[in-house]
Amino acid sequence: MQQHLVISLISDDKPGVVEKLSAVVADNGGNWEDSRMAHFAGKFAGILRVSVPSDACQGLRDALAALAGEGYKLQIEEALAVAGGAMQTLQLKLVGNDRPGIVREIARALAARHINMEQLDTGYDSTPWSGEPLFTATCTIRVAEDMDLDGLRDELDEIADELGVEIDCEEIASTL
Repeated sequence: MQQHLVISLISDDKPGVVEKLSAVVADNGGNWEDSRMAHFAGKFAGILRVSVPSDACQGLRDALAALAGEGYKLQIEEALAVAGGAMQTLQLKLVGNDRPGIVREIARALAARHINMEQLDTGYDSTPWSGEPLFTATCTIRVAEDMDLDGLRDELDEIADELGVEIDCEEIASTL
């Protein structure tokens, strides 16, 4: 039987971080299944999901824990299976002048509808024409196939108007 682990990582950003982590996973019978990783202000951060045979799970956990001595900060959690009905995947794309509270308002609207964010990527830049701070966000969500998408889009349009941003909500092919 396979066990699934979700591992979060923070370390100093340097060449070989992913190679070291992937070697520990592979050398201990694990299979690297899914990950999101990025460089932030001199640090390397990531989250990944691995599967491992049950009888090799503790060995993998021990080997990962040993990386702490090399400057890796890891959190390891067993993943739980989530059952659900038919789902559809949507992507929200937001762009607008930066100001505090944008992520909070979007997160609040989704939470009120019991929608989890599957993935959230945000960025901060300057508008090319004025140099004003520009905030961008791309959020992937999964909702029940029978959800009232018009109601969700209407609510997102209201939030966009209040915040002075643009929010597009598109259906995408599910790969999750």
